[in-house]
Amino acid sequence: MKAAEFVSASLVLVGFIMAFAVGARRLLGVRIGAVRTLLTGLVGIAGLAAFSVVMQRPEQRGVLTGVQMGSTLVVTMGFLALSEVVVPSGSGQPMAWLRGLRSRLIRGRRYSHISSILVRHGLRPYLRGRPRGSAGYTSRGDQLARPLRLALEEAGATFVKLGQMLSTRDDLLPPAFVSELSRLQYQVPPAPWPEVEALLAEAYGRPVGEVFAHFEQEPLAAASVAQVHLARLHCGEPVVVKVQRPGIRPLVERDLDIICRIARMLEDRTRWAGTLGVVELAQGFAGSVHEELDFRIEARNLATITAAWARRPKSGEVRLPFTHEELSGERVLVLERLPGRPISSAYASMDARGLDRTGLARELLANMLQQILIDGTFHADPHPGNILLLDDGTIGLVDFGSVGRVDGRLRSALKEFIIAVRCGDAAALCDALLDVVVRPEELDDQGLERALGRFLAHHFAPGSSPDVQVFAALFRLVAEYGLKVPPEVAAVFRALATLEGTLTRLSPGFDMMAEAHGVAEEHLSAAGGSAAAARAVRGELAAALSVLRRLPRRLDRVTGALEQGRLFVGVRMFADARDREYVRSLVHDVLLTFLGATTGVMGTILLNVRRGPMVTPEITLFELLGYHLLLVSAVLVLRVLFFISRPNRR
Repeated sequence: MKAAEFVSASLVLVGFIMAFAVGARRLLGVRIGAVRTLLTGLVGIAGLAAFSVVMQRPEQRGVLTGVQMGSTLVVTMGFLALSEVVVPSGSGQPMAWLRGLRSRLIRGRRYSHISSILVRHGLRPYLRGRPRGSAGYTSRGDQLARPLRLALEEAGATFVKLGQMLSTRDDLLPPAFVSELSRLQYQVPPAPWPEVEALLAEAYGRPVGEVFAHFEQEPLAAASVAQVHLARLHCGEPVVVKVQRPGIRPLVERDLDIICRIARMLEDRTRWAGTLGVVELAQGFAGSVHEELDFRIEARNLATITAAWARRPKSGEVRLPFTHEELSGERVLVLERLPGRPISSAYASMDARGLDRTGLARELLANMLQQILIDGTFHADPHPGNILLLDDGTIGLVDFGSVGRVDGRLRSALKEFIIAVRCGDAAALCDALLDVVVRPEELDDQGLERALGRFLAHHFAPGSSPDVQVFAALFRLVAEYGLKVPPEVAAVFRALATLEGTLTRLSPGFDMMAEAHGVAEEHLSAAGGSAAAARAVRGELAAALSVLRRLPRRLDRVTGALEQGRLFVGVRMFADARDREYVRSLVHDVLLTFLGATTGVMGTILLNVRRGPMVTPEITLFELLGYHLLLVSAVLVLRVLFFISRPNRR
């Protein structure tokens, strides 16, 4: 008998737990998991027990049951709403959260270390919402730039890479910051050979000696993410092996997570961060660094560019290394060894070898412009260390971990941009620029065109020699008029600015803009040759023929209706489903708010009515109804507040 009573009581308890949890979930309109359902139900049972003790008297037995149940439901809804706000459903499973506790602790220590670096260099006030127009951002810009550079250097390799990326964004940062961040350097010692050997053995599943006939233990170059070794295959072919630094991935991913968190914090707390779009910058930087951590992406980039070059009628005198795909993977990349050395260390020997510096510069620029304007995939970091002067006097490109991509529409706009600059046409330059950047809702078109005219007159007047400052001046003009440069366009100008410095050292006095104009005109004429142009014209005429046939009748109808005063325009309101959903949700919230307020007022009025039938010696019927109405009001108001507090509620 006792066992049956225990089972019966357990079933009743489980029923109450499920009833309170399901009721709170349905009233709030959320989906929750089993753990949260159990916790919500237990809170409901605890609330019911507490209200039973507080409200239940012998003379009130059964009278306040509805009030007790309603109060318990309100408490249960409050607990569920609070738990959803603090830890939203789907944000992580409890066991996964416990497993990630150690990584969170490590990240917390690193976060504290970064915070102490920022405080030590006097950057803390700028994380607290100092307005962009204040003295801290303008008049003290020169003083702020150096502490920022020192803080980034002290924070480590990932933060140095972030600063180097920011130093190329002349469209976002003042010149003082760009100049200071351009000085960022970070020297890292090479990883010990035993660690590198262990990584290679793990990647290949066999000893290094079985894969390579010879492997140089001392790296040719070492960077923050990878280092490069010379090796020779068993067939005798010399190769270059790019090896990821052992244990670097978790460290870089931890720092990237901290950078993204700091960016979100800055955008929430400060106005200047929202203006600069630091979250988008941080996410773009994190994406590019993640690509650098996977050498398979670099291999695919190299294969894509190689295939594009193979489609050219003339590939020029620039070479690419061949990838040994069977020996390459996520952490190891094996490439053909191009016979030569970085062009940064070969300037002095060019004259002795009788090489045409201007010809090499022209060939390198033409190849880069072909990558951008024709292929659509280009080397995004053409600094002198990634450009080789080969033994036969030609040029080789290496390190395709960072590439840029532009679509056909953007390539066409960039061609028009180059032609407009060379022709000195401010109106055409304004049109081409607006096709390249993101146009704001309000823009002074005439002012922008006049500013571009002054830009052309200052940098491209007869007798002038445009240099890398052209890009900085253009980016400042873009920022002044509130134009936003898409990341792919910024990558194009960053690559060209980097290449300009290389070309200037390769051939002093080299006119990059004049050469770029000639290359762009050549490719425009090639793309618009007789056969291609004829096909394009025939296609456009065929598409427009049906429209041209109907155009006279439609014009006659419009002019006739206008003459007779019968011309009208039909506009369907809320044609977009998103607009209808927004209005529906707005009406839903307003209606619930009105009902909640109304029931609350009615309940308050009824509680103040002293006359009426007595349900118990102390409670009247009107008071009992008032208590219930107040509970209904609390449920409705709590639902509205919960929906309002959710960022993506529909």
